Amino acid sequence: MDAAFTAEQQEIRRTLRELVTKRCGPDEVKAAVRTPAGYDVALWSALAEQLGLPGIAVPEAYGGVGCGSAELALGSEELGRALTPSPLFATAALVAPLIQRLGTEEQRAELLPRIATGGLTAALAVPGTGLDTALGLVGDNLGDWSGGGRAGGVQAKLADDGAWRLYGQAEQVLDGHSAGLLVVAAHTGGFARSRTLLYLVREGAAGLVRTRQTSLDETRPQARVELRDVQAELLGAADDADVPGALAAVGDVAATVLAAEAVGAADRALERTVEYVKQREQFGRAIGSFQAVKHRLADVYVQVQAARSAAYYAAWATGAHSELVGGLALAQSLDALRTAASEAVQLHGGIGFTWEHEAHLYFKRASSDELLFGPVHRLRARAAERAELFTVAAAPAPVPSQPTASVPSPTPPQPTAAV
Repeated sequence: MDAAFTAEQQEIRRTLRELVTKRCGPDEVKAAVRTPAGYDVALWSALAEQLGLPGIAVPEAYGGVGCGSAELALGSEELGRALTPSPLFATAALVAPLIQRLGTEEQRAELLPRIATGGLTAALAVPGTGLDTALGLVGDNLGDWSGGGRAGGVQAKLADDGAWRLYGQAEQVLDGHSAGLLVVAAHTGGFARSRTLLYLVREGAAGLVRTRQTSLDETRPQARVELRDVQAELLGAADDADVPGALAAVGDVAATVLAAEAVGAADRALERTVEYVKQREQFGRAIGSFQAVKHRLADVYVQVQAARSAAYYAAWATGAHSELVGGLALAQSLDALRTAASEAVQLHGGIGFTWEHEAHLYFKRASSDELLFGPVHRLRARAAERAELFTVAAAPAPVPSQPTASVPSPTPPQPTAAV
């Protein structure tokens, strides 16, 4: 493994940091999340036109840049530093890989070029609150998380005219209120042939109702999507596709991207805290000169650097088609972000405890990501389960002993009579 970034990757990082630093400060972030779209549309257009960020992992044959998950993770790290609200994660890390894996050639040719140019945003709609389960991050996704034939999920039925119809709702759809395309996971087949399939729902479809929800983290907006006899298109050509397997593979890439994003946020929260403790004075000296403060920030620094190493390794391993490290990297990064955000609130003192302070943006991101994508202990437990770390191997069967020929025991010497 070569851990060094290439010149091209370094240029992506530098250009993106310059653009985000100039146009996405704390005040701009707060203003962007209050717009109807939930993000700065002009900034999103700049990210697409100047850097090709939405299509950075899309093959060149479909109008993308043709890079991989490592470059997508690197770009997400820079956006995470500023907590930039954008549909990048939902579009490029969740939906685009699913279309590449399961879509027909016609669907790829129609949708991927529009995604790569930033003209089409997309969202993955999973019933209930099971996004982490559907992506295989905290447990096996072969169960009935898509509804299982019961009320509360999303059901798909084939109408008499040959078109698919969807019924039900999804509660936590990232960027679902503004996405131009929805990929909906729905249960079909009844009890005779129960299975989960993915369907494409276009913006403006009859019977589609989308409502933006009040979420803990405003920089990652969520929506409730209601489907009332909505016409949909099956993603792919056959109805026997391995949807759970595709979702689990995409989930590992998504976990890697989220891990890098959390590392960027944690690193920036630490930087801002260090800047503040160098300026804030107590008892005639900067509070950053106190040994207790130094020790606390040193611990945060070590944790952030360890998380960065885990995220970079996961990005490399995912590009090498290894699917066992994304969840572990995400667990490590969420731990680091939660610690960095908590210390930022604490060390900013009284001002840090007000909701208006920017430190709470990082605290909310840490809490929201853990709620959405699984508690850290469940991420680690799932990774251990997939790696079979605690699986007890069956004891080998005993080898039957071979019969041996009997050997007569020597006859003990007999005493002789005295002469």
